[in-house]
Amino acid sequence: MSIRVLHLIKSLGRGGAEVLLEEGLAKADRERFEYSYGYFLPWKDAGEKPLRDLGAGVRCFNAGGTARTLLSARRVAAYLRTNGIDLVHAHLPISGVVARVAGRMAGVPVVYTEHNVMERYHPVTRRLNLATWGWQNVAIAVSGDVAESIESHAGAKVPVHTVLNGVNVSTFDPEAYSGDAVRAEYGIAPEAPVVGTVAVFRPQKRLDHWLDVAQKVAHRVPETRFVVIGDGPLRAELEAGVEARGLGESVLLVGFQEKVRPFLAAMDAYLMTSEFEGLPIALLEAMAMALPPVVTGVGGIPELVADGENGAVRRFGDTTGLADALVPFLTEPARRRRTALAARRTVVEGFSMGGMQGELESIYTRVLGAPEA
Repeated sequence: MSIRVLHLIKSLGRGGAEVLLEEGLAKADRERFEYSYGYFLPWKDAGEKPLRDLGAGVRCFNAGGTARTLLSARRVAAYLRTNGIDLVHAHLPISGVVARVAGRMAGVPVVYTEHNVMERYHPVTRRLNLATWGWQNVAIAVSGDVAESIESHAGAKVPVHTVLNGVNVSTFDPEAYSGDAVRAEYGIAPEAPVVGTVAVFRPQKRLDHWLDVAQKVAHRVPETRFVVIGDGPLRAELEAGVEARGLGESVLLVGFQEKVRPFLAAMDAYLMTSEFEGLPIALLEAMAMALPPVVTGVGGIPELVADGENGAVRRFGDTTGLADALVPFLTEPARRRRTALAARRTVVEGFSMGGMQGELESIYTRVLGAPEA
């Protein structure tokens, strides 16, 4: 009989944690595990159809915000009992709190993944997360940096396993995609260097710094085009920032794209200017697509990118240093190719989705006392 696992998350938008659910399901052992997915915000449902298309059950608990989500534990507990769920795997603090309370009500073990350092959460969110921390069986950290943050705030009362985020290196394969159609659609010359990023437009991404770097690079390599994929609450500020810096001819805001791989294939380098991160899925995907990354050394990023080997790492806020690191990837093809190959090799060898999913399923079986495969 299959082990029934419910993944519980606040929303099924297109953030990194949500993307992991879909990619993980594609690599799951479907003979041993039966997966279903629960979420709370009905207006963030972009990830529901891909999960259903893969044959998974999806349930929206229809909570209208954080307060109502926190009050959903009884409904979640009823779902666990009715559907014979063996284990809940929760993601991010609010869903973690609900899962722990519902798990206690229904007598179902809980595994929780921490996707970011605790210092970055709102104080109330952090306190709720820590107040219920002991009501789970295992915590998973997505990077060593996150594991250290857990130890600092929560101690060792719950076992913590570090399971590095992964990406499906078979689907994110640069040999399988061409960027020609994207370049043609957006009027980008075939020989023009392209720098890109994929992000939800939130404060932590510091896209104002991203534009500052773009402005510095544009002065030195004026034919460069800059592509920002995504959307979010800071879109108006980003649009204003493009105009204020005189980058209207150079920066393309292409919005949310369901199929991001052709856009990555059109790029020559990947730029991130985040103030904080866990271990970003978008960065893993870009490196799997053989893009040299130029990034800020925050969160778990230094566990992935080694400066001078498979990319360039600069301190947060050093927009001049980021621009200086980026220009050679746009003007020196041999350096770009060498770094691009090293970037992909890093992901293939150490950050594959198959390896990540296998580690998670091993944790599930140990929590339940079931035999390993």
